[in-house]
Amino acid sequence: MVKSSPRARAWQRMLSGRRLDLIDPSPLDVEIADIAHGLARVARWNGQTKGAEIFSVAQHSLLVEAIFAALTRDAPREQKLAALLHDAPEYVIGDMISPFKAAIGGDYKDVERRLLAAILIRFGLKPVMAPEVAKAIKAADRDSAYLEATELAGFSQSEARKFFGAPRIALTEFATYFHPWRPEEAQARFLARFTELDA
Repeated sequence: MVKSSPRARAWQRMLSGRRLDLIDPSPLDVEIADIAHGLARVARWNGQTKGAEIFSVAQHSLLVEAIFAALTRDAPREQKLAALLHDAPEYVIGDMISPFKAAIGGDYKDVERRLLAAILIRFGLKPVMAPEVAKAIKAADRDSAYLEATELAGFSQSEARKFFGAPRIALTEFATYFHPWRPEEAQARFLARFTELDA
């Protein structure tokens, strides 16, 4: 009789003690402390940014939410929370740059989509954002990418416009976000903003 090989481990243990299954994630295994800790230690742009510290996904998430809130002033709390959490799956799967995501295709996107749905459900949001909300958050994400690219990642303005489009908002409004924070500060600020929006 041939033994079937055991299924490869598809979960990660978190510092909270939770065991998150990456293939079939349960909202019950999602903790905001784990998200904040992980995102504060994941580098945007594969770490190819100026400054003594990485520019973390936590800091990027705060910037995107701030841009989204500035451009969508009447947005309810739930939409701002969705903007803050838009990259939350990266606390377990890391921040892959867009060219690599395009190269590996659908499987990565499926895992990312399932993780985001579990995260949104965990915090009382719908598992799939309304198309107009998703579009507005994506636009704020592109604005953030342009500003990060030109301020931190060595892109020229013309090069950044080619890839991300021209930003709809002035850098001066968000200048404080372009000094990379230490992980502990990024983690604390992310948690503080989450607490405000989740109240």
